[in-house]
Amino acid sequence: MASNGATSSGRGDNASITKRNSKKPQYSKFSQQEIPACKPILTPRLVIMTFIIIGVVFIPIGLVSLFASEHVVEIVDRYDKDCIPEKYSNDMVAFIRSIKTNKTCLRTLTVPKLMKSPVYVYYQLDNFYQNHRRYVKSRSDKQLRSKAFASETSTCSPEATTANGSAIVPCGLVAWSLFNDTYGFSVKNKALEVNKKNIAWKSDQDYKFGSDVFPKNFQSGGLIGGAKLNSSKPLSEQEDLIVWMRTAALPTFRKLYGKLEVDLEAHEKITVLIQNNYNTYGFEGKKKLVLSTTSWIGGKNGFLGIAYLTVGGVCLFLAINFALVYVFQPRPLGDPSFLSWNRNPAGYFN
Repeated sequence: MASNGATSSGRGDNASITKRNSKKPQYSKFSQQEIPACKPILTPRLVIMTFIIIGVVFIPIGLVSLFASEHVVEIVDRYDKDCIPEKYSNDMVAFIRSIKTNKTCLRTLTVPKLMKSPVYVYYQLDNFYQNHRRYVKSRSDKQLRSKAFASETSTCSPEATTANGSAIVPCGLVAWSLFNDTYGFSVKNKALEVNKKNIAWKSDQDYKFGSDVFPKNFQSGGLIGGAKLNSSKPLSEQEDLIVWMRTAALPTFRKLYGKLEVDLEAHEKITVLIQNNYNTYGFEGKKKLVLSTTSWIGGKNGFLGIAYLTVGGVCLFLAINFALVYVFQPRPLGDPSFLSWNRNPAGYFN
């Protein structure tokens, strides 16, 4: 008896050891997916009603969005080629690089219909890849934020230091290539002031650009990349730079230049005095001046409205087709005769 007891005990110990070493998870409602959950059955009526609801909701939103976008008044003027003198038409790069050429350009724009203030002034660049990896990396965010990191230029090559080794502030290719075309506006020989306040994101001004960081050795080399900065103003107040430093994701982009705080009447003539300084000719880029009003969805962009209309229309189309099939060719819900192995049992098992 003792021997049998010992044997039984040994078997029990082995079983417990095996159970402890087993990789099988312990039973729980979570592991066995027994927790209460919503398990809707997709009946034909439910599917049809879902598509109808989506269509009924999306189509009005699309119409309202498209209507708002169409009420935005926009003037787009490409000036990069027209602002090149005819004798330099075959060598535009030489014109833009020369310090002896007159880069003043006069343009006349016609207001198509009433543009209520504020009228936003943008510059648009095409074929400019601000998202290029080497370009995006050529900056020092630490240096931009704090004076304590003024000498932090390790990531700014090739615009990191001057010839004598002094740190450039702000350093890097992004800052060096700052847009430097300028625009002056007048209507009926009356100059319009361009308001350049609050054109940058407040969060960028407060957290990304320091109030104790001042430009130093900027654009002082032999090759000037773009605009210069006021060395007496901290970077947090130089909003043109802040706008430019928020790099664009696509090769065609617009950046805010300023605002006109006046209404522009329909058919009014706007005279624009442009200083055509920025070199987009070396990489076959384009420059455009954009004047635009805004709506509750922002600037002129019909994509959002078209997207809503497309999705809503497709859903209604599917709902109608499903409804016709459900009415004219109904079938019992969960009918096992439609299973593949029931429709052709011999072919399934062979």
